[in-house]
Amino acid sequence: MPITITMPALSPTMEEGTLASWQVKPGDVVSSGDVLCEIETDKATMEVEAVEEGTIGKLLVDAGTEGVKVNAPIAVLLEEGEDESALDGFEAKPAGGGSGNDAAAEEAPEPEPEAEAEDEPEPKPKAASGGSSGSDKGDRVFASPLAKRMASQEGLDLSQVEGTGPKGRVVKRDVEAALESGTGRKQTDAPKAEAKSDAPAKSAASAPVAARDHPPVTDDYEEIKLNSMRKTIARRLTESKQTVPHFYLTIDIELDSLLALRKDLNGRSDAYKISVNDFIVRASALALRKHPEINSQFTENVILQHRKVDVSVAVAIEGGLITPVVRNTDQKGLQQISAETKDLAGRARDGKLKPDEFAGGTFTISNLGMFGIDQFVAVINPPQAAILAVGSGTQKPVVKDGALAVATVMTATLSADHRVFGGAEGAAFLETLKGLLEDPLTMLL
Repeated sequence: MPITITMPALSPTMEEGTLASWQVKPGDVVSSGDVLCEIETDKATMEVEAVEEGTIGKLLVDAGTEGVKVNAPIAVLLEEGEDESALDGFEAKPAGGGSGNDAAAEEAPEPEPEAEAEDEPEPKPKAASGGSSGSDKGDRVFASPLAKRMASQEGLDLSQVEGTGPKGRVVKRDVEAALESGTGRKQTDAPKAEAKSDAPAKSAASAPVAARDHPPVTDDYEEIKLNSMRKTIARRLTESKQTVPHFYLTIDIELDSLLALRKDLNGRSDAYKISVNDFIVRASALALRKHPEINSQFTENVILQHRKVDVSVAVAIEGGLITPVVRNTDQKGLQQISAETKDLAGRARDGKLKPDEFAGGTFTISNLGMFGIDQFVAVINPPQAAILAVGSGTQKPVVKDGALAVATVMTATLSADHRVFGGAEGAAFLETLKGLLEDPLTMLL
């Protein structure tokens, strides 16, 4: 019996993804471990490997399709000894034996062509000649439910919209393109038969609504399509600012001793190159171990205080941001933290991180110092209770022993969840962090 290949869950938060590209085609023989396709999730673009041997019988979802639900069928694999005849009457079902309706809710095509017949025909003007029935295929407009809703809301005639989905199906992107170009907009004189006196008023009323919803097509802007990662960042951080009561604590830290120690350590070997950020990660982990209330998260009934210190390090990548995690950070030295951070950041930029390498951190560090940013505040990454925003080290005037001097000063700002801890606890954490970074030999003990 043919094997159904479904959309995998590639991260703990993944509910749907974009099938970015297929690496196989019908008739290709695949073995376990062969790359089948690339999936764009809310975190990264990752390769999906085959777990079974066989021949690709059918691709159910086109490359570029967005909003494919987790566990929805995406392809069919023929087992050894089977040919295309095995697909006759075979119904690809979602993983878990569900109905699969959610998988087809937006742009994802139905598993079988016959499923399209369940779509209701788009309402049309009265036929010019009698005897034509709504069961005629030529009178039908095949469109996804989302495309139909959008067209109905915008007064768009789907029969005038060219579909680019499977088998010419009209999908979300087709409706958006038609709205931008003005194609298919229902005119005030459209209902010629059985026209009513209030029809022009209704048509006229719909035009301003569309104009408000969609900016005029000009050369004054360029539309940049939101990828899955940017959509998820927007959703999660909006939720964070709306539901998490942030408060902020800022501290200045002198780095001259740290910079001297870094120079000395890096001069001892060519096998490693420790960065200032490596010191910050190490110091933060030690401070979290001393102040476990910061290494916590809020739930409805209890606060979860993590026993492990797993520091997430924010890495800017094309199309968004990702936070790979250095596990058990408080138990690792500078050289190991440096090596792991470089490896994780490199694979993050290449889209090669595994799901467990960017999920489950207990505290985040976001460093913009390398971009010349002196100071900023960051948005907490739920369910964590805090994030540290680090600026650049710049030479500033300071007072030492009553005399004016110059020191390299870095500003760090802690964004904190007031539901989990208060200002005194946050201040104590920053005081410990400052002590470690200003006397860096103490973090080597």
